[in-house]
Amino acid sequence: MAGLLITVGEILVEIMATTIGTGFREPQDLIGPFPSGAPAIFIDQAARLGAPSAIIGAVGGDDFGRINLDRLAADGVDVSAVAVHSDLATGSAFVRYRADGSRDFVFNIRHSASGRIALTEQADRVIAAASRIHVVGSALTIPAVRAIVEHAVPRIKAAGGAVSFDPNIRKEMMSDAALNVTLRQVLVATDLFLPSGEELLLLAEAADEQEAVRRLIAGGVREIALKRGAAGARVFSGEGEVSARAFRAAEVDPTGAGDCFGAAYTVCRDRGMPIERALVYANAAGARAVTVKGPMEGVSSFADLDAFIAEQSAWR
Repeated sequence: MAGLLITVGEILVEIMATTIGTGFREPQDLIGPFPSGAPAIFIDQAARLGAPSAIIGAVGGDDFGRINLDRLAADGVDVSAVAVHSDLATGSAFVRYRADGSRDFVFNIRHSASGRIALTEQADRVIAAASRIHVVGSALTIPAVRAIVEHAVPRIKAAGGAVSFDPNIRKEMMSDAALNVTLRQVLVATDLFLPSGEELLLLAEAADEQEAVRRLIAGGVREIALKRGAAGARVFSGEGEVSARAFRAAEVDPTGAGDCFGAAYTVCRDRGMPIERALVYANAAGARAVTVKGPMEGVSSFADLDAFIAEQSAWR
């Protein structure tokens, strides 16, 4: 099924500390701004692979908003449903890596332009044209995004479209009752589920992987593409399991790798590629994404991915 792929959610800039350490309590060197936001990274990667793509969101009337809109549009994303609010700042995330590879973040999302995402007339037109909506769980922490997703998902499904869902959540987020309701509603409608690690067990409310997969497929999920980072990925469906090892990559910045994986897998499957081939492309997209600083700086075309795969003959 190929058609317009859409997503909804935060568009922001990422500014990164150049030093390794904890937090932002002392002056330090920074680099950026880089275009970012999980839904934005996903849709940018999808567009780079040639998929007709659009995003519903909001930015401020500032340079941070402009850098995002310019980047998305240049890569082929329809940004007509992105509102520009001159009285608000574009969302931002300051990031610093700790010595163990974990990260400290300072976010401004809910009280930025992203907090005013709305179901505008243009957003509704984009939804009406969509054949697939990709939902990112972290975006659902914004109440306005929840309302749009709750409107869009049943409409797209009723028209014969599909839903892909990357939960991108932490356990503590599940204590938000309103968010939990929307997460469950989306999961029930999901065709392609794209969890990472423990998210599979968390959303399925299962004790082990096998039970989680059984419950999700019995509940209507057609495919589960489980991201395992350096351990590769595995796809579960009613037809069985397919696994693929990860590609070797010198990690510089892992932010956005899961979104690139998800976009590549979704686009490949929508084009009718077999699971095995789609999974290789998805793993390559995720691996290539970590090799440069900036969440969108490592997005790939099919030509980029073919070259990356060819360089690693052991993985052919």
